[in-house]
Amino acid sequence: MSSEVTDTPKRQFTPEEWIYLTNYFVGNNYRYRENIIIPRNLGPVHIKTNEEKMVEAFFEGCPFKVIMSCVAGYGLGAVIGLFSSSIGPQSITSVETQTTRQVFNEMKTTTLSYAKNFAMIGALFSGVECTIETMRGKSDWKNGTYAGAVTGGMIGLRAGVKAGIVGAMGFAAFSTVIDYYMHSRF
Repeated sequence: MSSEVTDTPKRQFTPEEWIYLTNYFVGNNYRYRENIIIPRNLGPVHIKTNEEKMVEAFFEGCPFKVIMSCVAGYGLGAVIGLFSSSIGPQSITSVETQTTRQVFNEMKTTTLSYAKNFAMIGALFSGVECTIETMRGKSDWKNGTYAGAVTGGMIGLRAGVKAGIVGAMGFAAFSTVIDYYMHSRF
């Protein structure tokens, strides 16, 4: 066996071929739709238009997520507040019986209080989570845990540093469990 390397003759391109190749790879003059390689699927392939991409970006943006979390939190808080006010009335201390108007006013107050609190917590958590996801550049379970820690800490700090730490740990654990449950079920 010889260790001699043989040179194979290389093909020489004509100037017209070089122009065609450079325009094909660099310029947009010769790129046609039939040159796009689309893998075979079970159904037809849908290529998104620019308008569809803009709408998708709007719905995946942080402001939309915060507003939707606020609205959903308000609705959920109103339902829980209405249920809570019907179970345990606040003015049990008075001996006299309440009028219907007083009962409805009490229910309204409780319902709106719960609704505002849930809306605030939902908007805060969603905004913090979206900001963390944007800064990290990843979408995984850690975003919810970090957002839960920040949100719980901010809510708990109103009662002191110790409550802030406990609130951060509790909300982070709750967020992690909910995130794990949602991702493992679906």
